[in-house]
Amino acid sequence: MRAYLLMMAISAAVTFLGTLAVLKLAHRYKIYPQIRARDVHTKPTPRLGGLAMFAGFLVTITVAGALGWFKSVYAEPIHIIAIALAAFLITLIGFLDDLYDLDWSLKLAGQFLVAGILAWQGVQIISLPIAGLTIGSFGISFLATVFLAVLIMNAVNFIDGLDGLVAGVVLIGTTVFFAYSYLLAMETSPTNYFNLASLLSAIVIGMCVGFLPLNWHRAKIFMGDSGAMLLGLLMATSALTVTGQIDPYSISRGEIIPAFIPLILPLAILVLPLLDFALAVIRRLRAGKSPFAADRDHLHHRLQDFGHSHLGSVVVFYLWTALISLTCLAFFFFEIGFVSLFASLGLAGCLLFTLWPSLKRRLRANGKSNRKEPVV
Repeated sequence: MRAYLLMMAISAAVTFLGTLAVLKLAHRYKIYPQIRARDVHTKPTPRLGGLAMFAGFLVTITVAGALGWFKSVYAEPIHIIAIALAAFLITLIGFLDDLYDLDWSLKLAGQFLVAGILAWQGVQIISLPIAGLTIGSFGISFLATVFLAVLIMNAVNFIDGLDGLVAGVVLIGTTVFFAYSYLLAMETSPTNYFNLASLLSAIVIGMCVGFLPLNWHRAKIFMGDSGAMLLGLLMATSALTVTGQIDPYSISRGEIIPAFIPLILPLAILVLPLLDFALAVIRRLRAGKSPFAADRDHLHHRLQDFGHSHLGSVVVFYLWTALISLTCLAFFFFEIGFVSLFASLGLAGCLLFTLWPSLKRRLRANGKSNRKEPVV
């Protein structure tokens, strides 16, 4: 665990210092976009924080390779090289989009290219815990991997609309996923707890911790598409690498839900972003627009219209992310009865906080009506 904590610290420190440097350069050369109609902020703000996050990733993944702790992780360097190359390309695509607002089709093609590089070099879905099913077809595994990676990248990118939203959601979800991947490694390989999924998760945690102080409301800098797509890519990659740690033939009927966690957890963590993504695509297609055309009808915008403050809207996402991800993780430890109780109590709390603006308005309305004098 100390090795992973060190990786988190290095990633956080490099990302934080890098963010300060990028922020200073952006203001010196006025590299920031004008305010758009859909933007929540009112002051021109740089959105190149993804460059600092990539620096945090690159430095940490390099340092980890120089340490003996992670020798087994780097036994197949082609995977590390493919991940580093994919991270660089997605950051570059996002950087160009942040500067020049690329056409959505060009950006989507770039995402498929990046995901294809990962899948081609063996970072793929290896097995599914369905009656001992191992994906034997390279083509099927390739397509499933590319689809999952592109889906997660876009889901993360779509909710990047409020200060601290993406970094906080990814931090909460990835912390839970790190705990899962670390515990899984302890169970499947008691003599060696080091694995690529936990390393990538630790780096992502550090990236978010290092970036959040300058991205918290009111944000001094945004991560932009470069940062959001990079986080999505690394989340997808860490999930994909975990699928190879489980022997599908050793899974009993009672273990089927925990065995599915490598695929369920990343999607569960991003259930609100994925819902937002699906609703946005449907909404825009019905309006005859591109599915990637920007608008101001995302869930985080609607939460503000509903009555939540900027911070309150962000906290809604945090709470639901924590509830869903912790519920998935609980299947790893507890019986379904306890998990159901935990999920029910958490659901009640999350619903209460989400609906509180409406409840507060009704309470005020009832209070005013009760204070009215009776008509004589």
